[in-house]
Amino acid sequence: MQAIILAAGMGRRLGEMTKNNTKCMVEVNGVKLIDRVLTYLSHLDLKRIVIVVGYQAKNLKDYVDSQYNNLNIEYVDNPIYDKTNNIYSLALAKDKFKEDDTLLLESDLIYEESMLRLLVDNQQPDLALVAKYEKWMDGTMVTIDDERNILNFISKKEFKQSEVDKYYKTVNIYKFSKSYINNQYLPLLEAYCQMKGNNEYYEEVLRVLTMIDKSSLKALPIGDEKWYEIDDIQDLDIAGTIFAEGDVKLKKYMKRYGGYWRFPNLLDFCYLVNPYFPTMKMKDELRANFDVLMQEYPSGMYVNTLLAGKYFGIKQDYVCVGNGAAELIKSVMEHFADKKIGVVFPTFEEYPNRLPSKNIEKYIPQNPDFAYTANDLMAFYGDKGISLLVMVNPDNPSGNYIPKKDVLNLVKWAAERNIMVLVDESFVDFTENHKDNTLLVNDLLESNKNLMVMKSISKSYGVPGLRLGVFATSDKEMIEKMRKDVAIWNINSFAEYYMQIFAKYEKDYLEACDRYIEERTLFFNELQQIPFLRVIKSQANYFLCEVKGKYTSTTLTKVLLEKADILIKDCSTKSSFDGKSYIRIAIRDRKDNSRLVETLKRL
Repeated sequence: MQAIILAAGMGRRLGEMTKNNTKCMVEVNGVKLIDRVLTYLSHLDLKRIVIVVGYQAKNLKDYVDSQYNNLNIEYVDNPIYDKTNNIYSLALAKDKFKEDDTLLLESDLIYEESMLRLLVDNQQPDLALVAKYEKWMDGTMVTIDDERNILNFISKKEFKQSEVDKYYKTVNIYKFSKSYINNQYLPLLEAYCQMKGNNEYYEEVLRVLTMIDKSSLKALPIGDEKWYEIDDIQDLDIAGTIFAEGDVKLKKYMKRYGGYWRFPNLLDFCYLVNPYFPTMKMKDELRANFDVLMQEYPSGMYVNTLLAGKYFGIKQDYVCVGNGAAELIKSVMEHFADKKIGVVFPTFEEYPNRLPSKNIEKYIPQNPDFAYTANDLMAFYGDKGISLLVMVNPDNPSGNYIPKKDVLNLVKWAAERNIMVLVDESFVDFTENHKDNTLLVNDLLESNKNLMVMKSISKSYGVPGLRLGVFATSDKEMIEKMRKDVAIWNINSFAEYYMQIFAKYEKDYLEACDRYIEERTLFFNELQQIPFLRVIKSQANYFLCEVKGKYTSTTLTKVLLEKADILIKDCSTKSSFDGKSYIRIAIRDRKDNSRLVETLKRL
C-alpha cells in the first residue's frame, strides 16, 4: 500500500500564514500539519508516500527531505497550481496512483492517528471516511444506506438545509484498491478532465461513478473521532482548541466565553440556561418570521421598553432594555464609579470588574457554603458608608437565596441610610414558589425609590443568543440616563420579536420553570452520591460543589474535558475562593445530567 498526499494548493484564505509556505506547513499547537500526517504514515506499512506539490513546492520539499529521510517519499509537481484544482493534481499522479492500493489524503486536515487505522484495518478494499453532518461543515456531503453504500455525492449547489439529518461529510481521506483505481476511477478521471477541464475536484468523479452504479466505494463513519478541515484562520483557531491538551485545552475553551456550538461534541456545564424553554412551538414561530426579521431594522428604545414593560407587567417609564444584562451592568456601574460600593463575594464578576477595586467594600461569608442572610448584610454594611449595595439573588455561584420579604426589609434599611440597592434577579425564576418572588412589580418599585432591579433574559428564558436584559427602577432620571447611555439600536429584530410574542407562551414558561425545579432536585440527589463532591443546595440553575479527596477543582475540570468533552466551571480562579477547590455545575436536562453523573461515577 502507498499514500498520496495532495498539497499543491495556495491556501489563500489563510492570508499571511501561507504567504511564504503552503497550507500543510501551517502549525496547529506548534506542530505542522505535514508533520502530523507524515508521523502517522510512518507507523504504517507503506511502500512509499507520494506528495503532489505546487505552491511553494521547494520550501515544502526541502523541509520534508530534511526531516523524513528515513521515509520513501516521492514528489509530483503541479506547475499550474494557481489555475487548477485537486482533480488535476491527482491526474498528474495517475502513473503512481495506479501502481498500488492507495490511501488518498488531503493536506489541510488535522485528525487523530486512529482514523487512519480505521481505514487500514477495515477489510473493505474501497472506503471513504465520513462524519455525521455538523453545523461547521462545508463542502461535499454524501448520503448512505444501512449497508454503508454511498447513494449520492451532494455538491454545494445541491445542498439542502432541510436534508441535513441524512447527510455525512466526506473527511477527504480515502482507501482505494488497485483494482478500483485502474478499472473504475482512473478511466473516468481522464474522460472527466477532457470533458470538464482541470478546474474541478476529484470527488466529482466519485459522484459520477455513484450515479452510474458502478462504484464499489463504501462509507465508513468515524463516530466520535476528532478531525477538522482547515481553510481559514477561524478553522485554525477551532482546530487548535479541539486538539489542545491539558492546561492549554482548558484555557483555549474558557477564553472563548461561549460560541460552543462550534464544538458539537462538547457538553457545556458552564452554560446557565433553561433547557425546557422556549418550546418548539415558539421556536417555530420565530423561524417562520426569520426572513422579515433578518431584513428589517429593529425598533428603537421607545418600542422596546414598551415591549419589556408588557413582558414583565411594569410601567414603560421604569424600564431600560439592554443587549444582554452585561450592557446594562456596564452602564449602571459607571454611574456609581466614584462611589463606595458594597458587593457580596464570590459573585458574578461582571459587577466588580466594572469598578475601581479601591471603591469596593467586600462582604465574604465566612462559611464553606458561602451562605448569608439579609441580617448578615445589614450587620456588615451598617458602618461602611457605602452608596450602593449590589446583590445577586439567587447568588452566582453559590445559589444562596434571600427570600423576597427579607430583601424588602434590607431595601428599607438601606433607604434610611441613603443607600441604593441593586438586586440582580436573573435566576429568581428557578426558586421555589418563583411566581411570587420577583421584584419587578410596579408597587414595589414605586414604594422603594432606592431599589434597582437587573434581570437577564438569557438564563431562565433559554435564549442567550438573543442577548436580552432589562434594568428597572422607579427613578425616572436614572432610567433616562441609562437609555441615553446605550446605543439607539441596541436590540436586534429577533430579540424584539421574541419580547412581542412572549405573552402567548408565558404559561409554557412557568411550566418549564416548575419542570426545571423537579430536575434540580433529582440531579442534586444524584450528585450527592459522588464521593469526592460536597454539593451545596441551590435555588438557582447550578450547584456549587466542593471538590474533596483524590481531585482538586482544577484537575477535575481538566480530566472531564480531556476524557469526556465535558466542560465545568473551576471556581478556584474566581475572586474570594482563595484557590479552594470549588466547582460550579450547571443543571441541564435529564439526558445531559445523567451523562455527567455517569462520567463522575467512572472517575
